[in-house]
This record gives sequence, C-alpha cells and structure tokens, in this order.
Amino acid sequence: MYQGEDKLYYTATRADRAILMGIWNRTHSLEQAEEYLKELAFLAETAGVQAVKMTMQKLDTPHPATFVGKGKLEEVQADVEKLEATLVIFDEDLSPTQLRNIERTLNIRVLDRSGLILQIFSEHARTAQARTQVELARAEYMLPRLTRLWTHLSRERGGIGLKGAGEKEIETDRRMLRTRIAQLKEELKHIAKQTETRRKHRKPMVRVALVGYTNVGKSTLMNTLAKSTVLAENKLFATLDTTVRKVVLSTVPFLLADTVGFIRKLPHHLVESFKSTLDEVQEADILVHVIDVSNYHYMEHIRVVQDTLASLQAMDKPMLYVFNKADLLDEDERADLSRTWLQGQRHPAVFISATQREGLEELRNLLVAMVIDQYKHKYPGLDYYSM
Repeated sequence: MYQGEDKLYYTATRADRAILMGIWNRTHSLEQAEEYLKELAFLAETAGVQAVKMTMQKLDTPHPATFVGKGKLEEVQADVEKLEATLVIFDEDLSPTQLRNIERTLNIRVLDRSGLILQIFSEHARTAQARTQVELARAEYMLPRLTRLWTHLSRERGGIGLKGAGEKEIETDRRMLRTRIAQLKEELKHIAKQTETRRKHRKPMVRVALVGYTNVGKSTLMNTLAKSTVLAENKLFATLDTTVRKVVLSTVPFLLADTVGFIRKLPHHLVESFKSTLDEVQEADILVHVIDVSNYHYMEHIRVVQDTLASLQAMDKPMLYVFNKADLLDEDERADLSRTWLQGQRHPAVFISATQREGLEELRNLLVAMVIDQYKHKYPGLDYYSM
C-alpha cells in the first residue's frame, strides 16, 4: 500500500511474484481465456511484476463473496506457499467485498485488472493533464475500497474540527477523498478550457489521429511518418499522453496525433476521466486504425477499438486501416486476409511493417490522397501547399 499526500492505494512492486487468475465460461472459450491471461501477464510485466503462475477456473456465475469457489481458493493458497508468491492478480474486476474476503482467505495482497491498469497508467503519465486524469480515475476506483485498505480506520476518534464526537476515521477519509475528486474534476475542466482555447487559435489544418489496440506499433509509425522521437516500447500503454506533430508528405501538411492505446475491459473510470485526452480522436478529420495483424486475436482487437470509437461517436469519420507487422505473415496468410476481411470494406487498407519499412510508400500515398480530400471538403480554396 502506498500513501501519498492526496493518494491512497495498493500498488504492485517490482519485487512482487504474482499468481494470475482468470476464468472461462459460455461467453469466451478456454482458448480465449488463455489469451486473456497472456495479456494480463504482459500487463504485469509492464508493471514490473513477475508472473510465477497462471491459473484459471471455469465459472459461469461468480461467487458473490469470493468470486471463485472455495476449492479454487485453496488451490491458489497452496500455490502461494509453494511458489513464495506475494501477490494474486485477477483478470476480472472484483467488488470491494470480494477483494477483502479473498485477501483474508489467502493472507496475501490481491489486485484486480482495473487496479493493475490504473497503476500502469499512473507510472506512464507525464503531462499535467494525464497525471490529473489518472489520479481522478484512481480516486474514484479507491472510494468504495477504503474499508479494505486501512485496517486502522474502524477506530473512532473525536475532537475539535471533527464531524461529531465519534466519527470513524473511515468516514473522515472517505469525505476527504470525495473532496479531492471534486478538486480534480475542476482541474480537468480548467485544463480542457485551456486546450480548447489553443485549438481555436490553430491554423486551418487537417488533423489525423492514430488509433488502435495497445502495443500495435502506433508510436513506431508516428516516429516513421513524423520523424519524431515518441517513446516506442514493447510494453502495454508505453504511450499515454497524446502527442501531436506537424507532418508534411508530398508537400501536403497536416497534424498527426498519437493517442493512448485501447484495451479489452478498459476500466470505466479511466474511459471517463480520459475523455478530454480522447478529444484528439473526436477532433480528428481522419482516423488511421493501426492493427497488429501478426496477433492471432487481431479481429477481437479491431472490435474493441471499434466499440471504443463508437462510444466516442467517431466511427463515421474517414478511416484508413493499417495492418502493421505484415512482415510476420506468409504470402498465403496475407492473400487470405485480402480475399476475406478486406473485401466489402468501405475504408481503404494497406499492409505495412513499420520497423522493416515495408509498404510505407503505399501508406503515404493513400494518406496524402485522404488529406487532400479533407482540405477540399473543409477548406475549399485554401492554398495548403504554402502552409
């Protein structure tokens, strides 16, 4: 547990050895559950946690008290002792009651998927806006969980300035956290106003936003197109803050934005608090949907991104599908994809390898044509070549 000036939350540490727990049921197969656990292991690695075992249970209806059954908890407890684990991470969101009961049973710290993602976001936030957004998301996540974290909060205290002679510490701290949440929301409103003011003073220029599942190569593509130095690592959420660069391709200028990657089951609080960052998606004239076509579950990743874009009311924008890491496909796989998924789509698509610099010329040509179309549509008569 970490306690800062205005923060209180459990954290994983780089010395932690974690057991990862997943489930499978009628909504997703055993194979899908295994893939989800691999993604959870990647999340844990991004947080610096070593995954010492992955386990799962078939479960159609979660247990209201402990999420998984008694027998599974006993099995996990044996693994904790055998593997000297210091943390158990669930690939699901757990209620405060479930978290508390599981910790009491296992006598070990427990994180759920949202808690782990929130920690990763907090470590990767760099700008004032991103840090404020993450702190807001964590505070809202923590509010119902205070009773789990502070064992001393059941003691009553009284005195000058306290609400009543016997107010419990938990009530005081919950009130302080609500106050902090209100302050953070006001700070984000102020930041949003400043951002909107800056946008109003921008020159008329077509805006392009890179979107996609996390760790598909958006930042690498950003660096290639914009010749910039955006952080590009083989980690989930390596890029958290939106980066905007002016790009000129074939003498045609436009603004290119690299946005935070989407992910399956992104915590609700994060989606809400990051709406202002995702304004870059809503403000964009063209969306470039980057896809890691070498990932076996790329179709599910496409659906996750499309669902997120739909929630932002951004699915009606001109879109270019960029199938990245195509160098990892053989010719038959690429041909099969061209015959099946690409046929009948109203949006153009291109196969590339950002690292191997394959297909980039075709990508540039398609993108320039789409940008010119937007200039003609939005700014007729504008001499954009001289910008």
